[in-house]
Amino acid sequence: MNGELPGRIAVVISNKAGAPGLDRARAVGIEALAINHRDYADRDVFDRAIADVLKARGVTLVCLAGFMRLIGPPLLEAFPDAILNIHPSLLPSFPGTDAPAQALAHGVKVSGATVHLVDGDLDAGPIIAQATVPVKDDDTVASLASRILVEEHRLYPLAVRVMLSGGWTIEGRRFVRDHSRTA
Repeated sequence: MNGELPGRIAVVISNKAGAPGLDRARAVGIEALAINHRDYADRDVFDRAIADVLKARGVTLVCLAGFMRLIGPPLLEAFPDAILNIHPSLLPSFPGTDAPAQALAHGVKVSGATVHLVDGDLDAGPIIAQATVPVKDDDTVASLASRILVEEHRLYPLAVRVMLSGGWTIEGRRFVRDHSRTA
């Protein structure tokens, strides 16, 4: 794999004006927008506004990263089976915030990263890809999170490539690939 994906980044959106990702996007010529959820009457209105911005730019796959808000029906319906999220645990274990701390508190020996489709529940959509990270006896939350982040950065582009390549279906809760296709 040469590091390129069969698509382009149309826009980067954050609900926080100071998000570092906005500056990073602008620095490489990608449109970057801050759309503050507090400027909208409710979550559905905010989600519709986000969906409208994405649709106007021809977006077909939405990739979340650090977007710490539940996605509601208007956005889910605008992009069915086309919203990805990355999570710093081996879901379904340790959904929500502070996953590395949860892993350490539970004494697991393996943690990791998961890329999944977003549905109406928290960190519960069909799993596209996972990567494991061993939990060391001397790990801190910061050291474990740092090693998981390395895997997140490796795993997310692979999952995006799989999504864009097609040749997959959702069967119940399972993401099933047609392995006769290359991705």
